[in-house]
Amino acid sequence: MRIHVEGHQFAAKFQILLQQNRHTLLICLDVRRPRDNAVRDKILTAGLDLLQEVGFNNATCDAIAERSGASKATIYRWWPNKAAVLIDAFVERLTPQLPIHDVSTLEEYVTLNLRQFAQVLMGDDGRLFAAVIAAAQSDPDVHSAFLTHWIKPRRALFRVLLERYQAQGLLPANYDFDQVLDVMYGPLMFLLMVRHGELTLAYTEGLARMVLNGLLPRN
Repeated sequence: MRIHVEGHQFAAKFQILLQQNRHTLLICLDVRRPRDNAVRDKILTAGLDLLQEVGFNNATCDAIAERSGASKATIYRWWPNKAAVLIDAFVERLTPQLPIHDVSTLEEYVTLNLRQFAQVLMGDDGRLFAAVIAAAQSDPDVHSAFLTHWIKPRRALFRVLLERYQAQGLLPANYDFDQVLDVMYGPLMFLLMVRHGELTLAYTEGLARMVLNGLLPRN
C-alpha cells in the first residue's frame, strides 16, 4: 500500500484508521489464531473453492472439513460458523489485490481505484466476489460479516482521502462521501451481478470520466 497523505491532520487520521482496521482487513473474524497455519490455509482454501463451485448453501462445514482434511471440531474451534470461515477467506484473498492507494489528485484516485477494482472483478475472483454478495442477500451472518469486515473498514479509509480532496477544494463541500463511493463502485457491482453487458477496462475508463465529470467542482 502506498501511503503519502499531505497535511499532518489527514496523515495522522489515515494512519490511525489504517492501524485500527489492519486486523479486520487482513485477519477478519478469526480472533483466536490457529496455531497450525498450514491447516488453517487448507480450510480457507477449501471454503473459497466450495463457495465458487457449489454456492453458499452447499458450502457446509461438513464439506469444508472433507475438502480440507481438517475435522469439524478444528473448524468450530477457530471459527463460530461457516459464514465466519468464508468471510475470513474472502478478506484475506481480496485485500492484497485491492490496496488503498493514496494519490495527490481526485482524478488519479478515481481512475486508479476503479481500474484496480475492475481488474479484480474481471478475473477469477470476480466470481468469488459475486458469490459473497449473493450469499449476503439471504444469510444475515454473511451480510453482517461482509459489512463489518469489508465494506465499513475500507470506506473509513476512503473517507479520509475524500476529506482531504474536499479540504483542498477538489470535491464540493456538500457532497456525501457514501454517495460518492456508491457512484464510483455501484455500476461495476451492478454489471458484475446482473451481467447485462461486458465488464472491460474500456468501460471502466469511461465510467471514471463520467464520475469525475460529476464530482469535480464547476469553475
